[in-house]
Amino acid sequence: QVQLVESGGGLVQPGGSLRLSCAASGIIFRFYAMGWYRQAPGKQRELVAHITSGGSTYYADSVKGRFTSSRDNAKKTVYLQMNNLKPEDPAVYYCNAGSALDRPGGYWGQGTQVTVSS
Repeated sequence: QVQLVESGGGLVQPGGSLRLSCAASGIIFRFYAMGWYRQAPGKQRELVAHITSGGSTYYADSVKGRFTSSRDNAKKTVYLQMNNLKPEDPAVYYCNAGSALDRPGGYWGQGTQVTVSS
């Protein structure tokens, strides 16, 4: 059974930082590209970061230079370091296994809420 468990969300002031984690089980993690998506109320889910099995990364323009994705294959965990959080960043953040740049993969985590407010 595949499980993706996100953690690390919360409330932060504008300009602050959060680090999201996504722990995977039930898949051969090192073979999977991983994506971080977010969905704000009333908006479509969007890809914000993608990391290949080899560690190459892609970022949406809206987060480039502020967000960094990394992975630890030994821990079967992917991370999203979010710096300089802005009022437009609040959303539920989801990790996704098997992600490609043009479509999500078949496995989703439950999501973690990120709130940016002063």
